[in-house]
Amino acid sequence: MYIERPKKKHKQKIYNSVLLRESYRDNGKVRKRTILNISNWPQEKITALEMALNPENAGKYDINDMSLSSGKAAGGIIVLNEIAKSLGLAEVFGKNKKAILTLVMIFGRILFQGSRRALTFWQQGQALQEVLGCKNFNTDDLYETLDWIDANKKSFEKSLYQRRYNNKPMQLCLYDVTSSYLEGEKNELADYGYNRDKKKGKKQIVVGMLTDDAGHPIGVEVFKGNTSDIETVPEQIKKLAKQFNIKDIIFVGDRAMVKKTTKKYLTEEEWTFISAITKAQIKSLINQDVIQLELFEDQLVEVEHDNKRYILRRNPDRAKLSKHKRAEKIAVIQALIEEQNKYLQEHAKASVNVAKNKIEAKINKLGLNKFFTEVACNHRTVYASKDNAALKEWAKYDGCYVIVTDVSKEIMNTKQVHQRYKDLAMVERCFRLSKTGFLEIRPLYVRKANRTRAIAFICMCAYMILREIWQKVQELNVPLIHVIDRLEQIQLSNIQVKNITIPMLPTIIAKDQQDYLRALGIALPKKLKI
Repeated sequence: MYIERPKKKHKQKIYNSVLLRESYRDNGKVRKRTILNISNWPQEKITALEMALNPENAGKYDINDMSLSSGKAAGGIIVLNEIAKSLGLAEVFGKNKKAILTLVMIFGRILFQGSRRALTFWQQGQALQEVLGCKNFNTDDLYETLDWIDANKKSFEKSLYQRRYNNKPMQLCLYDVTSSYLEGEKNELADYGYNRDKKKGKKQIVVGMLTDDAGHPIGVEVFKGNTSDIETVPEQIKKLAKQFNIKDIIFVGDRAMVKKTTKKYLTEEEWTFISAITKAQIKSLINQDVIQLELFEDQLVEVEHDNKRYILRRNPDRAKLSKHKRAEKIAVIQALIEEQNKYLQEHAKASVNVAKNKIEAKINKLGLNKFFTEVACNHRTVYASKDNAALKEWAKYDGCYVIVTDVSKEIMNTKQVHQRYKDLAMVERCFRLSKTGFLEIRPLYVRKANRTRAIAFICMCAYMILREIWQKVQELNVPLIHVIDRLEQIQLSNIQVKNITIPMLPTIIAKDQQDYLRALGIALPKKLKI
């Protein structure tokens, strides 16, 4: 290794650099590469390093004065930063301190889940300064950045959308909603509502996600925990129309999304929709003789009625699963009845009403109250009357579903409409990943509404990065979490010369790490920021 001072001339101005370099052989030819740009080092530190590396001073430095040790984790930050650049995140956020801290929080959601305070400790083991130029930060810096993110969120979303579509109109939008329960009760958006996490007694927030037809997220919103799915839709329609200036689009939402009030907003914008109908609505159409139960087969069948297209199918796998689950639930009730009757026989003072109430509560919890007409007792024996006719009638609809749309056949055929609705699963996968696994939108360690919205946006950006990584490495048939873990294990090496520490990226890494970087199209940088 040696010190080199190259000069560059640009527009009559000379720029001086100080580089730490090394020579190496490549196919017999001697080449050189830059290890570190030390132009910003203090002059005394540069002089000391130069003296230590000078062969003429070899006798003045003992071998014990030099050491090599492992340094900060760098691979994960490098890879996530390169993906963020390719997605335009770094460009959209800018180059100020808050922009860099936004990237830090996004990367932290992928590599480390925790509070803002925990993130300040996490930074100590990460090459944030060497890769991002991010110096030490505290919790106040992060909370101020959350405020900044929410204040600029609309602008960020619009810029990312424009960058992706380059002024070309988006043809189709997927929308879905989820909820995320909270451990505390002080969050300004927290409230009781329909809890998809099945956490009784927990307040929650409601999160709505917009993606394009490829599953790429373009916007996220947070609503109060008691907001119903359908109440979130008008705001999303306005967002697409006003914020993204979309004139014509196909809106794809689940059966709870597109109802009469929603269709009113869609009609005002002259948009079309793809959705599904409930089992009660399916029965209503059958009673009206618009569709017949015999039409539900494995193959798609389309029926037109009242300027709408209804696409019918019976999923045989889903039908088997529904039958199996229903049988399992009934078996649970029967086992509970036997257990309670045995207990009543063995305990003369046990209350029959208590046993009866337990069985009724279990029937309601499992959603079987439509199949059990009565829970009664006779001489300290409890029994439940099962309605076999209701069971048989309900089973007729196992695996049946109906997709409804007002999109014309000239724009989409039957199979295309069916596939577009099925694409909603991509949004569901995004939510699953955002609520568990890597991203962990919960637990939320903030109380203010604007900071809650900022964290949801951070999670959306983190998902964008993970989605991009997965698309590039999935052919390697390796779990995504393993890829992230192995890349994060690429560490800096610290060369210590007396009181001088020189961080360096490794020149040799494991084969699987090489494979992952190659699949991502990323090379470790030749220079680090100090």
